[in-house]
Parts: sequence; structure tokens; C-alpha cells
Amino acid sequence: MSEIKVVRVHADVRQDQTVTTGTKAWELFAEDTDVIAARVGEGEGSSLKDLAYELADGDVVASVEIHSPDGHDILRHSTAHVMAQAVQDLFPDAKLGIGPPITDGFYYDFDVATPFVPEDLDKIETRMRKIIKEGQRFSRRVTTDADALSELADEPYKIELIGLKGGAGVEDAAEGASVEVGAGELTIYDNINRKGEAAWSDLCRGPHLPTTKRIPAFKLMRSAAAYWRGDEKNKQLQRIYGTAWETKEALEAHLHRLEEAEKRDHRKLGRDLDLFSFPDEIGSGLPVFHPKGGVIKREMEDYVRQRHIEEGFDYVGTPHISKEGTFHLSGHLPYYADGMFPPMEFEGANYYLKAMNCPMHNLIFRSRGRSYRELPLRLFEFGHVYRYEKSGVIHGLTRVRGFAQDDSHSYVTPEQAPGEIKHLLDFVLGLLRDFGLDDFYLELSTRDDSKPDKFVGSQEQWDNATDVLRTACEESGLELVPDPGGAAFYGPKVSVQAKDAIGRTWQMSTIQYDFNQPEGFDLQYQAADGSRQQPVMIHSAKFGSIERFLGVLVEHYAGAFPPWLAPVQVQAIPVADAFSDYLYDVARRMKLQGLRVEVDDSDDRMQKKIRNAQLQKVPFMMIAGADDVAAGAVSFRYRDGRQDNGVPIDEAIARVTAAVATREQV
Repeated sequence: MSEIKVVRVHADVRQDQTVTTGTKAWELFAEDTDVIAARVGEGEGSSLKDLAYELADGDVVASVEIHSPDGHDILRHSTAHVMAQAVQDLFPDAKLGIGPPITDGFYYDFDVATPFVPEDLDKIETRMRKIIKEGQRFSRRVTTDADALSELADEPYKIELIGLKGGAGVEDAAEGASVEVGAGELTIYDNINRKGEAAWSDLCRGPHLPTTKRIPAFKLMRSAAAYWRGDEKNKQLQRIYGTAWETKEALEAHLHRLEEAEKRDHRKLGRDLDLFSFPDEIGSGLPVFHPKGGVIKREMEDYVRQRHIEEGFDYVGTPHISKEGTFHLSGHLPYYADGMFPPMEFEGANYYLKAMNCPMHNLIFRSRGRSYRELPLRLFEFGHVYRYEKSGVIHGLTRVRGFAQDDSHSYVTPEQAPGEIKHLLDFVLGLLRDFGLDDFYLELSTRDDSKPDKFVGSQEQWDNATDVLRTACEESGLELVPDPGGAAFYGPKVSVQAKDAIGRTWQMSTIQYDFNQPEGFDLQYQAADGSRQQPVMIHSAKFGSIERFLGVLVEHYAGAFPPWLAPVQVQAIPVADAFSDYLYDVARRMKLQGLRVEVDDSDDRMQKKIRNAQLQKVPFMMIAGADDVAAGAVSFRYRDGRQDNGVPIDEAIARVTAAVATREQV
């Protein structure tokens, strides 16, 4: 056997190694039991490989640990295969759809005669454990289209996927389809049992774990209906969701987070706290805010409006609809047509509900001549927009069809762009901190060069815009995570990914660099030398969507808003009816200070009133009895159960006023 040279990358160490031909990747990392796969190559040209991959001369090979993001995907994809094997063992007539890894888990779609029930999931889990215990080996083999079509003749959905292989639309043809077919060679994975036989096989690109024994902890979560390839015109399949983790402790921690998330579900809390609802009569994804929810929404709007003014923005207003030509100028038609509601014909023209505010801000900029002395020109509004989201993705306030954006656009010279992006980053990070979100990182979304028809502009324009955003992000000192292919069609963007109180990550504020719309609208300003120049347009949304941000806040705080946002800041509770007038007078004084106070003069007993205030998550309670009235004081009770008796009225008012003014997280 001859010798070849490879570069082994492991634990931040690069080491040139000489090995013999036929050496497998696992031999490089045999000493580390956490390694489950290998990444071969560097940069965008690298790819994930099974540990059984045979090394070639000059390969750069990095380890993939089970606890890494790539490792999680491989673990979960492998577990999805085990689940599908178990399903077909128990339900031999089940036909296979697709089974990709997803955030924190995996799923697999099946065509079965009757929907799965919880008892079925229990049986499937039991069978999966037997497969895992057997230590079946995942074995990759290359096949031809013809051979695969013959071998999978009884799997109609796999046959359909093979027909998509190599097509430009395979990524969009079915969610997760790319884990099975792609532009390269076609492969099948066999699960090899102890007898050396293929116990089960599936069309798949891989990679996978070495054996099923490398699956430490998993759980099947639920089943649901799902249309094949996400198209409502197709047959409805049964989807089983599961999760898998590198240790039993990690699985238990995940399940605890899910339990906590269920308690914090903003849809449930929205009902319990009487904040908002979704009347069927209005339509799916179109929320209405009740008085208490309206208080929170107004406080958010007042805050962000004032902050925009302080940061140099001018408030503007634009209509909800526009002639279609506006969206042709912006490029949204045809690039974004599927995300917009159908047009309405009126007076011989097509009108669209706006899905974004930027085209109309461009028309404000273009309404008269502009000078470089006016730049940066910053425009801002609460623009209500409408997007045609599919019914399957609508989720409470966090995914709706009608919502208000705190939408702003900065028009700057190219030289001003870096400074403006830094200015906007500082703005949004400060805003998030004021709302109690202070654990975040940045994500840089760039163009997918393999899909040039989905993006406008030259490579030079994209490179320049991306460099400007990347530099500003790096100077912020925050972690920067790449998001290849996630850019808008008109330019790259940076988004703030914030963690909530239970560690979930939410995409919050966004900043986008746009070189397309200024050209489409022929925006110009007069430069210092008298020439006409094109400005750079920078989009920024601090909340993104007021509705979505509110939904996130409800879950972050579990409904227990800090005093400045709480719909009711103080609940006044008389020990007996005789003390109601006293508390009404205290409430009047508080209201003069701008505080939101209610007096509970119902027939309920005092302890029931306290309990009601706790259920409504009111930050402060003021309780008054005979001793309090005699002393001109109140018993001051906090949401967490602490209580100070005999607090003078002026001091009680000062405590609440200070907590509101400082945005204290009580």
C-alpha cells in the first residue's frame, strides 16, 4: 500500500499526517469517543462525511463532535432513520416520505392507512430502543438512478424525489428534501445488522452515525398531519416528531425547557391575562388587542417612537395599499409576489395591500430634490403591513398576516454607510436591553451564489455591502454567525438573535443594506461637487413586528411584565368595604403621577383578591385596613410575595414611580 498525506484538524490543532491508502477518517480520531463524523475540505467547499470515508491525498479533515451543531444534525437525522425503520417494522404498509433534522429534533413523514395515536408512538419508541441496542451499522452505498428506481419501486414518494435529483428547485421542492437527493451522486444507506445483512434501507445523502448504538438519548414527541412537499394540493401524510441529544441529561434539560415553554405560551397567557384574541370572524393571523393588551402595545409604541426621535429619525405615514407599479419599482414584484395578498382591481388599476413600507418611503425621498447636507436622512413609521402567510405557519402573535412594523430607512452616502450601520446597531441593542433582553449574538445573512436568479445586483455590489455589514458587526464585539443564502433579494442583512429567559433564541431586530431600490426609484442627491449621486438605503426594524415582539415578551416574562409595561401596575385591595374610599383616594393620587391603578371593591374575600392580582401578575398590591388608614399608610405587597406594612402613602407612590421610570425588572 502506498502512503498519502492528509491534514488532521482536531481540538484547534492542525497536524500533517502520513497514512496509508485505504485509511478511514475514524482512524484519525479513534481516541475521541465524541467524534461521530468528519468534515473534509475547508471553507465553503468543505462537506460532511461518514467516519467510514476513505481518505484521499491532500485531504484536510476536521472532527465533528456529537455535541456540535453539525453533530446534532447527524445524530437527529440518524435517529429519524431508526424511527422510520421501526415504523415499517410495525406498520409494513407504511410508505416513506422524508425525514430531516430540524431545530432541536427531527421528523419523518409516512403515508399510512390510519393516523398514528399516542399508543403507536409508545410502540415505535420500544422498537427503536431494540434497534439501537442491536448496534446496527449505517452503511453508505452509491447507486444509479435506474437501480434506485428499481429498488424503491414500492416507495412512490422516494421515486418522486429521485425525479427531482439535481434540479435547481430541489431545496424548495419539499422541506428537508435536500437530505435525500441533491446535485451529486445518488446514495442509499443500509442499516446493517449483526448478521451482516441490510435490516432496512433508505434513500439518503448522509452522513450518519457509525452505528445506532451512538444514539444516547431520544424521545418521540407527537404526530401531526402534513401535506406532502408542503403543498395543500398534495396528499396528507402523517408526520412524527422526535428529539435526540448527546446525553440523557441534555435530553432531560430540553424536555424541561419545553415544559417551561408550554407554561409561557403567549397564546394561552394572552387569553388568561385578557391581552388579545384571534376572532374567526376576522380571519386567521389577524389579531385584535383588548384594553390590557392595548396598554402594552401603546407603551411599546410610545417608547420606540421617542427613541427614534432621539436617534435623529423623522416620523412619516403611508397608506395601507398602493398601485402595483410601486412594487415593480422596488423589485418586490415578482421577487416577493407569493408573500403578498392578491391584487384588487380598482378604476382600471391593480392595487396591492402593502407587505413592506420601504417603497413608499422612497417616494417621500424622491418627492423633491435632496442635497448631501440632508444625509443621513432617516424616515420612520409604524407601518401596518399584510403578508400572505400559509395557514400552516401562522402561530399566535409570532407569525401573523397583518402586523405593524416599527420600520425605518436611512438614506446615506456610501461613505456614511458604515457609520450609520454602527449607529443602528447601538440603537437596537440598547432598545433590546431596555426590554430585558441582554443575551444576544449577530447573524449575517448573505447571498446564495448558486441561485443568482433570486437576487439582484452585481457581485461587486454584494461583496461591498456584505463587507460593510461584517465590519460593523465585528466592531460591536458580539459573536457573529454566518447565514449563507439568508439575505433578502436586494441585499445582505444582519439580524440580532436574542435569547429569552429560558434560553430560546428569537430573531429580533434587523438591519439591511440595499443598493437595489435607490436604483429602481432613481433616487438621487446633489453631492458637494454638484454631481448627482445615488444614496445607499439602509432598512432597520427594531421590534421587527410589534405583534411578534409582544408575543416574545409575553413568553420571556411569562406574563409578569416589568412595572413600566404592566397593564395594571398597582392593584389596591381593601381589607373590608369600609376602606375602599381610602384606597380610591390613594389611587387617584397615583393616577395623577401617570400610574395605572385599579381598586378591587368586589365582594370577594381579601385573600381571593390577592390571589386574583397574583394570577393577573400585577407587580404591586396596596392593602389597607384600619391601622393603615389611621397611619396614612398602606401595606405594600410585591408580586413575589414580599410585603412591607405601614408604608406611608407618599413613599408607596414614590416606590412605584421609581420602578416605572427606571424600567426596573420587578
